[in-house]
Amino acid sequence: MVKQIKISNFNEVKNIMNAASRCCNDIGVHDSKGSIADAKSILGLMSLDYTHPVLLVSEDEEELERVYKALN
Repeated sequence: MVKQIKISNFNEVKNIMNAASRCCNDIGVHDSKGSIADAKSILGLMSLDYTHPVLLVSEDEEELERVYKALN
């Protein structure tokens, strides 16, 4: 499953990490340059380019939806 999101501030990055940390399965964040970070890793998330929308990727649809909703 994949969801495209636009990140506009650091609080949204923290919200993604906090929601992903409660998930059992892996959730990745892919930027437009091809870099991939573990959504549970604040250091990994901080290394991505947020000038363009990023992709949330997971095999678990429920957990992906939970992380996606953490932005709203």
